[in-house]
Amino acid sequence: MLRVEFHCHTIFSKDSLTSPQTLVDVCRRKGIDRVVVTDHNTIAGARAAQFLDPERVIVGEEIMTTRGEILAAFVTEEIPAMLSPQETISRLRGQGAFISVSHPFDEWRSGGWKEKDLLEIISLVDAIEVYNSRCMLPSFNRRALEFARKHDLPETAGSDAHAAFELGRSLVLLEPFEGPDGMRKVIRRAKFATRWSPPWFHLTSRYAAIYKKINFRLDTSKRA
Repeated sequence: MLRVEFHCHTIFSKDSLTSPQTLVDVCRRKGIDRVVVTDHNTIAGARAAQFLDPERVIVGEEIMTTRGEILAAFVTEEIPAMLSPQETISRLRGQGAFISVSHPFDEWRSGGWKEKDLLEIISLVDAIEVYNSRCMLPSFNRRALEFARKHDLPETAGSDAHAAFELGRSLVLLEPFEGPDGMRKVIRRAKFATRWSPPWFHLTSRYAAIYKKINFRLDTSKRA
């Protein structure tokens, strides 16, 4: 079985300071066989990580739509933020990407979904993230699992790692696969190894966002 990290971020996300090199090094050390790098609204970090370890790294993207966030793997062309869910999915399907929905019922995040909006797209996605380590209330993940099983949707899990030490907290165990079609074939037989991330983990992403804002302002003032 391959140990797969489905959801993580690098410094190319506004709220992470993990470099692509660090991400790759940590995944190697922890024995993570495949890692889907899913920066917010960009694939630049994923491409940089894949260059360092083409076999281990899968290019992904976490895309903010007008209704909630889509989590995609095997992305070949970056999808911009704030398109409709249907347009986002259409563009992803056009490039053959594996399409899932991240933390769908997390009411404390801007990327969460209302159930009526989610119902409009469930026939168009490949899976639902039923366990996200960074969901602070167990009920958010529980609702996602109940929804996936009610609608017979394949399930994924992810660490949603914004700091390197979080990588591998929640892994999907999959039979060997190649490409998005291969992932679709084995995803229903997935097994999970999950761990909750306590609230203080969120301080790492908050610190990263503040740090970047301060440095951006300093750089801007130096250029003025």
